[in-house]
Amino acid sequence: MAAARDSYRLLDHFSLPRGCALKADISAVLTLQDQEESYAGKLYLFPPFLCFSSLDRKSVRFTLPLSTIRRVERLNSRTGVFALSLIVWHGLKIIVQLTSLRPAADQFSGFLRDALKLELELGHMKSMKSFVRTLYSEVIIPPTSPLLDNEREDGSIIKDPEATEESNAIQGEYHGGLGFEFKFPGDAKKLREGSKLNLWKAYLRAHGRHLTLLRYPRCTRLVQVGLPNRLRGELWETLSGSLYLRFANHGVYDKLLKDNEGRTSTSTEEIEKDLNRSLPEYLAYQSDKGISTLRRVLTAYSWKNPELGYCQVSRHRVEWVLGSAYVRIFYQAMNILVAAILIFMSEEQAFWLLEVLCDRLLPGYYSPSMYGTLLDQRVFESLVHKCLPLIHDRFHEVDVQFSVASLPWFLSLYINSMPLIFAFRILDCFFAMGPKVLFQVGCVSVSSNHLCSQSKFGRHRLAILKINGEKLLQIQDDGQFIDLIRDYFTSLGDSAHPESPDPRTRAITNFQELLLVSFREFSVITEETLVAERKRFRTEIVSGIESFSKRAAVRNLKTMGRLNKMQVGLVYDVLFQAICDCPPTDVKNVPLQIEEHRDPTGRPDTRIGLKTFKVFLSQIATWARDETVVSNVFQERVNRAVADHELIDRLFYFWDTSDHGALSFQDLVLGLSNVMFNDLMTNIEWFFTLHDKDNDGSLTKDEVLQLAESLLFIFRYEVGDAYLGAVSRFMTNAFEYGDTLLPQQPGDPGDQDVTSHNIPYLNLPTFRMVVLADEILESFFDTDLSASFRLEGIPPLSAQQPRGGFLGGLVSSFIATEDNKRIFNNVADQIGKTMGKHQINYRPSIGKFDRGFSLQEPKARESLLTPAMRNPSLPTSSVSQISEKEPTLSHQPSLSSLSIHESIRSDDTLIPITPLVQQLVNTTAMERTRFAIDESRDEGDDDDLDSLDGVGGEDEKLMMDEVDAFLEAHDSGLTGAENEAAKDLLSASPIG
Repeated sequence: MAAARDSYRLLDHFSLPRGCALKADISAVLTLQDQEESYAGKLYLFPPFLCFSSLDRKSVRFTLPLSTIRRVERLNSRTGVFALSLIVWHGLKIIVQLTSLRPAADQFSGFLRDALKLELELGHMKSMKSFVRTLYSEVIIPPTSPLLDNEREDGSIIKDPEATEESNAIQGEYHGGLGFEFKFPGDAKKLREGSKLNLWKAYLRAHGRHLTLLRYPRCTRLVQVGLPNRLRGELWETLSGSLYLRFANHGVYDKLLKDNEGRTSTSTEEIEKDLNRSLPEYLAYQSDKGISTLRRVLTAYSWKNPELGYCQVSRHRVEWVLGSAYVRIFYQAMNILVAAILIFMSEEQAFWLLEVLCDRLLPGYYSPSMYGTLLDQRVFESLVHKCLPLIHDRFHEVDVQFSVASLPWFLSLYINSMPLIFAFRILDCFFAMGPKVLFQVGCVSVSSNHLCSQSKFGRHRLAILKINGEKLLQIQDDGQFIDLIRDYFTSLGDSAHPESPDPRTRAITNFQELLLVSFREFSVITEETLVAERKRFRTEIVSGIESFSKRAAVRNLKTMGRLNKMQVGLVYDVLFQAICDCPPTDVKNVPLQIEEHRDPTGRPDTRIGLKTFKVFLSQIATWARDETVVSNVFQERVNRAVADHELIDRLFYFWDTSDHGALSFQDLVLGLSNVMFNDLMTNIEWFFTLHDKDNDGSLTKDEVLQLAESLLFIFRYEVGDAYLGAVSRFMTNAFEYGDTLLPQQPGDPGDQDVTSHNIPYLNLPTFRMVVLADEILESFFDTDLSASFRLEGIPPLSAQQPRGGFLGGLVSSFIATEDNKRIFNNVADQIGKTMGKHQINYRPSIGKFDRGFSLQEPKARESLLTPAMRNPSLPTSSVSQISEKEPTLSHQPSLSSLSIHESIRSDDTLIPITPLVQQLVNTTAMERTRFAIDESRDEGDDDDLDSLDGVGGEDEKLMMDEVDAFLEAHDSGLTGAENEAAKDLLSASPIG
């Protein structure tokens, strides 16, 4: 498990898809051509990716698809040094020295060579040329580009009526968001878009771009100062890793839309309700084009991930226990997030970025149970308690929950909470640095308004504390807390030090200070911290979700039949345990587009498949599992396994009244209710109907044989021959009486014998008479059949007790894990076999001998039929001849000859039971707050890019000075002299 977690962390570190597997790794030193800096680290081969990370995990790292490597050469170097030269797509030359021993270096080179050959054979290298044309960086990197002359300062395109169709096609070849047509939020000049773009152009020329990007500390500093709008979408998908998914899955998005065109589901209906509520203040979502774009992305993802579908958070009530309080919040999330992303990205880009968000960056945030969000809220509260104990204690005193305000921050990534131009800056850092950014910014958002003078975090926020500190110490409820936080976010564009005599200090905004404090003073919140905290609270959150889901599932049942509420709860517990016991690789989801799979509330209905049902039934019915009592010289134990028989399959489809091939929680409750409380006659009818496949009120001869086999399966482990004799007498009487009911046809009696297997043979009254003629079968249908379904769960392993002695004490005291117990049991069995004291006995399913019953051997009895009732054309001995000829019985000399599988696995999954749909308490968070700064536009709409780039030179130098100073305490790449210079700049210069 530890190795698996480390592997997942590596994949997350390199922004790789979860399907990759580590082939090899080796110590190496990285150097770029014509550069003196070198970085020690590790080189990893995750076919089809080659990755490198410096030892400090900060200085440099890259993730190269093998299809971007044009040439690999072995360099001639001094003795003992093994060096490779990698020339990538854009001509960048990367030199890696493999510092391990020669055999390890040769082995790694061999693996790399084989992986490169495979990429060449698959033709992935040929697809590079067409793929890079979709990227905007390929347009701006050349020194001269005719496309740049047709762009305004804010990134929108100047339409040239005289332009040829060919030039228009070239302009539309790269992928871009709605902002290229409807303009980007904010004032481009105030945001210094030209300077940021020039800085990124210089970085991309020197360190590769998109698929070949090398991430140095300078890259992180450029991200923190803000991405240029025109490159933001491409850099988001590059930094998050969704670019690699889009490259590897060409055409998947379009195919999803085409294959599901015209189809509807509950997800598509929910999407339609939210389309007009998704950033309505942005111009694109006031037009059909913007609405249609958003609809296609959300719909395609609902088909791609049917388990999640579309998380309409505004229709869900999130309820969980935090201490003794219940929290309910009402708002939207996924539609707002995708709407914001589409401003900078094309549909296909946004689709794959949403995949990365839901699968890797924010797992469980948008699932039906929202377990990821609830877990991170608990982690956030814990971090506030550690970093800001005074504020935490104050909030606890007045019973104010941090999650009332913080849950929308995390679910919408601050898009719903602050002006868009600032929320996009948070997203820049989030995609570059990971989920820890949400916690760092969240702590500052709280601390900036709540800290008092005793806190150790007060160096840069004295003015804020003077203004807001006393107010927040006086809050009495959640509403006041939300109002104060909203006011703070509204003022992010205001000066943080309006009273300062220094004009440059007055120019520092609240948002700039927010980022500085986030990454400097809360740098202690790392990925390792989040992993540890999530592990600490995971059990608490999962337990709370299970408890709420159970209550919701029981409450939403149409009927509980004859079961009481406690029994229904036990059914749910057994069902949930059965799902947990099934391997994740053996489960699948019920398609969400099937409307019948939904309950009346509109939530996805929970349904399990056949193999999961077998696991469930083995914990409910005594005859649906195999139990063996194993005894040896050291111990007695009970081994249990899931049984497999046609009777279980028949019961599964018998309970599937809606013919979906899957059972819901409601189906299981009704199925158990219809068998657990029956009397003698009702049980006989139930068992008869279970085997009446065509529901015509009669059993064919084949169905009679199958019914007899079902009885043999149930009685397979009973002691003695009494039950076997009862089934034998049942068949003799059933065939003897059934033959008299067959219609007589003129002709050869042999023809009648063949066709009689498919015509009605035994009706219910006759079957009831045959059963009641046998004392054992009568007792079984009267009490034992219903009693075999038990809702107290599987009884404890009472026989699994050590016999004492040294080895017995060793088992109970030291061998605690299941693996160790399994090893000890195998050793004990082998020793027992050697000593002749190893026994395996099957535990009976009915087990009447345990209750004092003495079953007698079957006695001969007269036939139920009088001679006059018998068919005169059929000899009396024909019944016994037919029984001897039946192939299904001739191979069953005893009950123990039945072949039963020892274990079963499941390939059906359970869609998690979602919380009850309810309206939330606080309607102030229903829709996104409108901020005046989002409506600001630059006045130079007619200015082309030349006027924007003209602000370069001194402005770019000033910006880079600010960038270098931005996170000097957070960035280990600065020298001591640079740190001192940064401190001077921080005290005198605005940042960003």
